[in-house]
Amino acid sequence: MNYSIYMESTPNPSVMKFVSNQILINNSHEFLNIKAAEKFDLAKAIFTFPFVKSVFISNNFISITKIDNAIDWQDIAQHIRIFILEELNSGILKNQDSTLQNSKSKNNVQTKIKKYTDIEKKINIILQEYITPLVESDGGYISLKSFHNGIVTVSLKGACSGCPSSTITLKNGIESILKEKIGGQIKDVIASED
Repeated sequence: MNYSIYMESTPNPSVMKFVSNQILINNSHEFLNIKAAEKFDLAKAIFTFPFVKSVFISNNFISITKIDNAIDWQDIAQHIRIFILEELNSGILKNQDSTLQNSKSKNNVQTKIKKYTDIEKKINIILQEYITPLVESDGGYISLKSFHNGIVTVSLKGACSGCPSSTITLKNGIESILKEKIGGQIKDVIASED
C-alpha cells in the first residue's frame, strides 16, 4: 500500500505537521540538526531544505520546525508534503527503525528510561493517559523528566518545543490535571531546557 500524506498546522507557527496513513516508525525521534539525522535517511533528506531547523518523527507523523521567519509555510508546505510522499513511496524507511534502535541514538525519545518513584509513576500514567494524545495531535511529544519538591519537570519535543503557547498549556492544562488527579503534592509544572 502506498503512503499518503496530509498537512496540519500546529499551535507553534514555526512547525508544520505531516501525517501519514501508515506507521512510520515505532519510537519517537527528534533530530536537531543534519548530523543528528545521519543514520535516518528521511530526516537527513528533509534537512536538505535550507529553512529546516529540526525534524521530529513519531508513529505516523513528522513535525518539521522551520527557521523563524525564514520563509512562510504557505510557500513551502505543499512542496515538502510532496517531497516526503515521494521519499516514503520510494522505500526510504526500509529498515530505518531497526537502524535507529541499534545505534542507541540520544535522539530516540524512548531510550531515556529511568526508574520512577511511586509519585513519578502516577504522574507518568496521567501524562500518558490524558496529555500525550492531545500533545501528539498537535505534532509534539511530552515526557516526564522528574518530580522533586512538588515541581514536575517535563521534556517537550516536536511542535511543543519552543511553542509560544506551551507555557499556557503547562499551567492551564497539564498542571491543572495533575493537581486535580494527585492533589497538593503538585506545586508547579515546568519544561526542561534540554
